[in-house]
Amino acid sequence: MSQYDNVTDERLIERLRKGEAGISDYLMEKYKELVRKKARAMFLIGGDTDDLIQEGMIGLFKAVRDYQPDKEASFQTFARMCIDRQMYNAIQNSNRQKHQPLNSYISLSEEEEMDLENYQVENPESIIINQENLQNLQEEIQKNLSSMENQVLDFYMKGHSYVRIAELMGKSPKSIDNALRRIRTKIRKIIN
Repeated sequence: MSQYDNVTDERLIERLRKGEAGISDYLMEKYKELVRKKARAMFLIGGDTDDLIQEGMIGLFKAVRDYQPDKEASFQTFARMCIDRQMYNAIQNSNRQKHQPLNSYISLSEEEEMDLENYQVENPESIIINQENLQNLQEEIQKNLSSMENQVLDFYMKGHSYVRIAELMGKSPKSIDNALRRIRTKIRKIIN
């Protein structure tokens, strides 16, 4: 248990601004799982989640650096927005061929919805169009996957390992690995 566990994030930021060491590392560690969850919610064609985790951690660092307690948002809300924005910008930059593995992405998370009123980006119209396209794509993916593949994908998106998914479904890890390979192949076909 850390000495900071019972202190609010906003109070920790105030103490950080006054020069107390260790708080930045604590906040980065505390929100690391949030970054991983958000990164896993995006399926990257030709890449993996490590690229997005790295971008999300940069967004988290910016949140710790730039948070202003006098604003009306909590640190957690601000951190989520910074992480989302950093990941979104990385994907947007990939469309400019800067990061080839991030060229194509599909958001597979139903629980992570963007709040477009509070999320400022360069082109809101393209975001709405992309969200509609992604929703259609998600429906198409769900229709093309078998019930087992949909179940495997659901567990995978929740962060479970191959071995854990195999335990949960009463299958061998190899069959789960094969199912994930089939899922990736089917998604590539749908996209192309």
